[in-house]
Amino acid sequence: MLPLVALVGRPNVGKSTLFNALTRTRDALVHDQPGVTRDRHYGVCRIDDGRPFALVDTGGIADGGVHLVAGDLAGATARQARAGAEEADLVLFVVDGREGPSAVDDEILAWLRRAAKPVFLVVNKTDGIDSRAALAEFARYGFKDMLAVSSAHRQGIDDLVSAVRARLPEQGATEVPDDDPDRIRVAFVGRPNVGKSTLVNRILGEERMIASEVAGTTRDSISADLERDGRLYRLVDTAGIRRKSRVDEAVETFSIIKTLESIEQCQVAVVLIDAREGVTDQDASVLGAVLDAGRALVIAVNKWDGLDSYQREQVEALLSRKLAFVPWAEAVRISALHGSGLRELFRGIHRAHASATKAFSTADVTRAVEIAVEANPPPVVRGHAAKLRFAHPGGESPPTFIVHGTRLRTLPDSYRRYLENFFRKRFKLVGTPVRFVFREGENPYKDRRNVLTERQVAKKKRLIRHVRRGK
Repeated sequence: MLPLVALVGRPNVGKSTLFNALTRTRDALVHDQPGVTRDRHYGVCRIDDGRPFALVDTGGIADGGVHLVAGDLAGATARQARAGAEEADLVLFVVDGREGPSAVDDEILAWLRRAAKPVFLVVNKTDGIDSRAALAEFARYGFKDMLAVSSAHRQGIDDLVSAVRARLPEQGATEVPDDDPDRIRVAFVGRPNVGKSTLVNRILGEERMIASEVAGTTRDSISADLERDGRLYRLVDTAGIRRKSRVDEAVETFSIIKTLESIEQCQVAVVLIDAREGVTDQDASVLGAVLDAGRALVIAVNKWDGLDSYQREQVEALLSRKLAFVPWAEAVRISALHGSGLRELFRGIHRAHASATKAFSTADVTRAVEIAVEANPPPVVRGHAAKLRFAHPGGESPPTFIVHGTRLRTLPDSYRRYLENFFRKRFKLVGTPVRFVFREGENPYKDRRNVLTERQVAKKKRLIRHVRRGK
């Protein structure tokens, strides 16, 4: 169990940059635009050989934010920040050294003192200015200890870490984010406003992510660990992916990049589709991104409870037609808002993960190729047929099979699809792409000239003279 440190402050004072500096990662999305961070983002500081501690980056609290209880984004962001501060063992109150104290800073500090939490003042953005003068401006806050840093240039970070460690309890209440290989990494992806954050909150049983009807509410990839039915999961809520023509902010571009990175790093991608809108072209693009990454796939058709029987029949027909290019993916009908279909969703996630990480032996794979060829030999192309000699496994996530033989370049796409379907059926592979790599055996005598002995050279010359005399 690790002690937890919360980064709290108004928007655009550099909390996320400080989070990245302390964790030595680029996990938190950083941009000059205020209000980029909205949800709580957790990480671990492991600088030097000292005791590690957990960190939580929170969204900026705007004017009046500490009192907001409304359902808008500002209120939701403030509630997330308050939740992060209330669970922390120490709060780093981050302020802007270039701008000096503000009315919002005064308001946040008053709230922190009412919360009776240990608070340490961090005056950020002091590079290029007189740090002593910057600290003096905040002297009226009455802090005995405060520190000037520049998180963007990593100035004062080591001193800050030492100061934080000196103020933390020996034991905290935060679990260390682990890299347990048995923990299934699940990313929830889709278009904006299809219910990703609502679904993750429903699964976790708390308002861990900000869920709103405003498209683009989630801007960063936020992870949370879960144990369910004896299995460990890491759930990742991601920003919605829109068409490039509709992406008009640099922040949204960075958000999409983070989403694509989350797809690459996950083991199972859950693509959410709005049942009321059906499968759109953008849904197909999101599915394409998952396929390009080779990740196991489960399709969650959300808001199913809002359809009547006729609408459900129409959507079922649309799904079968639009999702024909991923017939191996399970499509689960759910309601993120009410929690229906979650048990079947997790069954689908487990089946997809088990298929994507299944182990194979060379003997089993080669035997499968032999049986497939016996049942349906490769077609003859230009008088010759490809020969599939043997095969072996080439990796997992997705399952990859390497087939060796001759004239494999002549195999038509239809036969390659036949092999894929045959392997899926034989090895019971569901919810995962399957890849084949075809390698032709090289001729060991290619580009090698035969060197004749002296006796062979003499014989060759006699034969040539004999042929010439005959003419």
